[in-house]
Amino acid sequence: MSSKSLLVEMQQVQLAIDLIELGARLQVLETETDLSRARLIRLFKEVRGMSPPKGMLPFSTDWFITWMPNIHSSLFYNIYLRLQEDPGCDRMEAFIKAYRLYAEQVEAEDAETVLGLTRAWTLVRFFESDLLQLSSCTRCAGHFVAHAHSPSHDYVCGICQPPSRAGKTRKRQQAAIDRVDTSEPAAHRQA
Repeated sequence: MSSKSLLVEMQQVQLAIDLIELGARLQVLETETDLSRARLIRLFKEVRGMSPPKGMLPFSTDWFITWMPNIHSSLFYNIYLRLQEDPGCDRMEAFIKAYRLYAEQVEAEDAETVLGLTRAWTLVRFFESDLLQLSSCTRCAGHFVAHAHSPSHDYVCGICQPPSRAGKTRKRQQAAIDRVDTSEPAAHRQA
């Protein structure tokens, strides 16, 4: 094996490891690397300590359009596009960096990471297949994920115009936790 082919294989292994650490499914690894399925399964077991999960990948664009996923998907995709503009930053390098930056930003805001790596990869594939587009919000001028070929002249994002029930689930969960904390029996509080 030549030193060049050894270097390429090492880069493929490192790419697979990076993707596995970030939560990639086996189908993502098979698509983005030239490594054999058996080798990817062994790598997955070494990195994650378990076999890769089975099942189909997400296949609907609709998930990315719903309120909270749309905000997270739009954040990730805008980071991804910006990184792709950097000379010398190839597609998968931009993807991994963008996902790490997205996850860091969400963690810094003490929020839930809504967009998993596999969904982020699927999002990029939907853009590459011309199933999704970025639409500019007429109020804030931000660029948000939308169905491809949908009219965008009156587009208003989910941040500027959230749905009526937006955020109520989290508030309801916190209220339930607060009720449990204050409703402990006196005998338990004195102990």
